[in-house]
Amino acid sequence: MSTFDALWLCANPRLKRFDWSLCQQLKRCTNVKFWSYHQTADEPCSIQTALALLHQDIQRQSKPIHLLGHGLSGTLGLLYARYHPQAVKSLTLLSVGANPSVGWHAHYYKMRELLPCSREAILLQMVTMLFGAMNTNRAMKLASLLATILDTELAPHSLAHRNELAPGGVASPLLVCHGEHDAVVDPQAHAQWQTWLKAGDRLWSCPQGRHFFHYDHPRRTSQIILEFWQQVSSMPRLSSTHEQLMMTLLCKEMKNSALLPGD
Repeated sequence: MSTFDALWLCANPRLKRFDWSLCQQLKRCTNVKFWSYHQTADEPCSIQTALALLHQDIQRQSKPIHLLGHGLSGTLGLLYARYHPQAVKSLTLLSVGANPSVGWHAHYYKMRELLPCSREAILLQMVTMLFGAMNTNRAMKLASLLATILDTELAPHSLAHRNELAPGGVASPLLVCHGEHDAVVDPQAHAQWQTWLKAGDRLWSCPQGRHFFHYDHPRRTSQIILEFWQQVSSMPRLSSTHEQLMMTLLCKEMKNSALLPGD
């Protein structure tokens, strides 16, 4: 079985087109594997199922790996790193706020509740929020893409229910990136990560970037990630006992604010 240094997570396969350029940049310097979660039509949305399948792949590796993902995929990585800190050399989150429950899915359903608009009109507003202004034809295509993702792929929320995921960090070294002009993970949501950062963790804002900043600025984003991975490689690895102690403390803090997934 092939080994790899880093694993890019993709919880919504139809969005992988926005990840590809950054993945290609990273592959020039290290061995990156692309992991995608495909949900069948009859399968219920379950983050726990995705985590279990992810663990099947990662546990076969002989050494800890760098884990990274954008949006919901990053949230999946965050939860995995909390459950299995010994398997994660570092975690890189792109467009994930300190409250991981609040992604673009949550914004969409909140708008559905508050605005007297059709689903199509709200999706077009979401497109502008996520990608910025564009011509009508492209906006319609992206709105259709978002609708398909909401209907067929892993989504943490619905009109009837919102899943709450505990805010907080991880024991592994952490890099959190966002777009300077992201309307979903705004500067305040990004800055709230300061509460959870450890020594060596890092926050980075991509100038002029929106929610999919890594698609528009893959080269600069890859430079930041590779610099972080180089920094992590020079750091001493925490002992398993130390990792467990850190995770115990993190879990206590998270349980005071929200339930951990699966509780």
